[in-house]
Amino acid sequence: MDRAAIKQQISKIESKRELLLQLLERPDLGTLRIDVNQALEEMDDLIEEFKLTFPDEQ
Repeated sequence: MDRAAIKQQISKIESKRELLLQLLERPDLGTLRIDVNQALEEMDDLIEEFKLTFPDEQ
């Protein structure tokens, strides 16, 4: 996978993050809240790792 493809995939992931944040605001989420929180944490870790690996791609 080349740098441009990785950057494109990271952009897709970043665009989905807002949807997860909106999902967390739902009062009827129940125990799925744990999974959504975990997904957000992992997304944030992935995005941060990308920024550290490719600092010139921001």
